[in-house]
Amino acid sequence: MQHFDLVIIGAGSGNTLLTPFFDDWNVAIVERDTFGGTCLNRGCIPSKMFVYAADVAEIARQGPRLGVSTRFDGANWRAIRDRVFDRIDPIAASGEKYRLSLPNITVFKDTGRFVGHKQLAVGDEIITGDQFVIAAGSRARLPLAGGFDSLPYHTSDTIMRLDELPEHLVIMGGGYIASEMAHIFGSLGSRITIVHRSPTLLRNQDDDIAMRFTEIYRHRFEVLTSTQVLSAREKRGTIELEVSVDGNHRRVQGDCLLVAVGRIPNSDELGVTTTGVTLDSAGFVVTDAQLRTATDGIWALGDITNPAMLKHTANNEADLIAHNIEHPDAMKAVDRRFVPNAVFGHPQVASVGATEHDLLARGVPYLVAQRDYGSTAYGWAMEDTESFCKVLAHRDTRLLLGAHIIGPQASTLIQQLVQGMRFGQTVDELAREQLYAHPALTEVVEQALLDL
Repeated sequence: MQHFDLVIIGAGSGNTLLTPFFDDWNVAIVERDTFGGTCLNRGCIPSKMFVYAADVAEIARQGPRLGVSTRFDGANWRAIRDRVFDRIDPIAASGEKYRLSLPNITVFKDTGRFVGHKQLAVGDEIITGDQFVIAAGSRARLPLAGGFDSLPYHTSDTIMRLDELPEHLVIMGGGYIASEMAHIFGSLGSRITIVHRSPTLLRNQDDDIAMRFTEIYRHRFEVLTSTQVLSAREKRGTIELEVSVDGNHRRVQGDCLLVAVGRIPNSDELGVTTTGVTLDSAGFVVTDAQLRTATDGIWALGDITNPAMLKHTANNEADLIAHNIEHPDAMKAVDRRFVPNAVFGHPQVASVGATEHDLLARGVPYLVAQRDYGSTAYGWAMEDTESFCKVLAHRDTRLLLGAHIIGPQASTLIQQLVQGMRFGQTVDELAREQLYAHPALTEVVEQALLDL
């Protein structure tokens, strides 16, 4: 039985917490898969590289609308795929090689599972530690009935490494993964059918954003909302779903199926309750504000503890745990009040803070303003008729409570609103006490704030 000062389970964001403070510590890293975690290998990084190619394809399609002689003639899927992973795979390999080269680091390339108090079985070994950091992430939620157990399908783990572009991709789900993959494959040449149980796509976004996004995607793809999947089967290379759309039964067929119905934390596979770590009703590891679990000396971060499942929150949590281990008498608390999220579909969506539905449910007095891109100089130049910025402020304090943007550069435009919320600026200060470059697209934010 080997004993370590620190055991890190998961080499995604968990791998980033090793500051120079730990150079004299005896550290174990347990990683059953590829170094870098979901984000680097099968999540945000490769998907955004594909998104960029898809964006270029869409721009080519839109050129004639502006008098530019461009067109989309097709995509070399394998060339796109290989460009992505020929750049990404060496990064993961080099990260593992670097950790293996350090004299104070032991890397265990196997699945870990707790078998006792601060005892982790890794392959045929049991290792113990003074401190543990659980950073084992999440996995795709899988359908377990209705014929899916014998059906070939893909998740976000595998869909981007396909050898051929599907002719007709059927996507189960309507969240950010489904929306981004529909944009990628649809823009590059696949026919897309989205099958989603909720009335709108991106149902966790503000209602106005979700409805506008769904409307736009209906013009791009076949979108079946309020739809239940009853069963699934494969017949001579064709995937067939039996679905109920508003009570009417129909069949949906395609040559490839992507299941993107959510993600679940990996806490069950680790057996964390064996070591005294507690879980909430959804299976997330419970921590306090300093990211300590119920077991002394065991910390947790990232997807396994945070339902937001965002890389920027996981990285922030890794920094916080590193600080708190190094400074036990001056710990910091995690701050999840102003966490932005972005969906890199076409159009982009970005959000921070409360939705209007949230404020209504809580009875918070609020003001709301919505400004179209097309009402600004740059949006007018783009001839944009779909995009908008929506802001919500407290009626009395005039502090910004939420901001929601749909359209080009949304993921960038949201940042100044995040900053304003974090540092307690009123909407009046945000709108009037700084200059906005004219005619930049940031004026849509300025004008929405002025409308408040």
